[in-house]
Amino acid sequence: NTLDEDEDEDELDERDIAIPNVNASILRKVLEYCTHYKTVEEMTVIESPLKSAKLEELVQPWYAKYCEVEQNILFELLAAANYMDIKPLLDLTCLAVSVLIKGKSAAEIREIFNVRDEICSNEKSQIEEENEWCDKKSP
Repeated sequence: NTLDEDEDEDELDERDIAIPNVNASILRKVLEYCTHYKTVEEMTVIESPLKSAKLEELVQPWYAKYCEVEQNILFELLAAANYMDIKPLLDLTCLAVSVLIKGKSAAEIREIFNVRDEICSNEKSQIEEENEWCDKKSP
């Protein structure tokens, strides 16, 4: 390398890179994931159907612990992984969300995703009646 080339490299290192839709704290978490994935251990492939409802039984301990964050941060990590096209992180965060909602009622899931219940009680009764087979537990 010539001196000029070294200066050009230094300039590149100091530039800001704009990644819209991803804030700095989430980007740091994404980089933490990517660094671990590339330098320590790749995450095991998540097999379907899931053999457990516990994250720590589906992925290595570091990855399970990585997902032990506040719900809003988990959702932001998922969105960042999707936006930045980081498939292993997207798979992990989707898995963490699926574990989060497993076994929850429709009302609990609406609350988790901040979705309003806009169905009036008459419509709700009709839907429940038409779909009561869904609530029956299999033997």
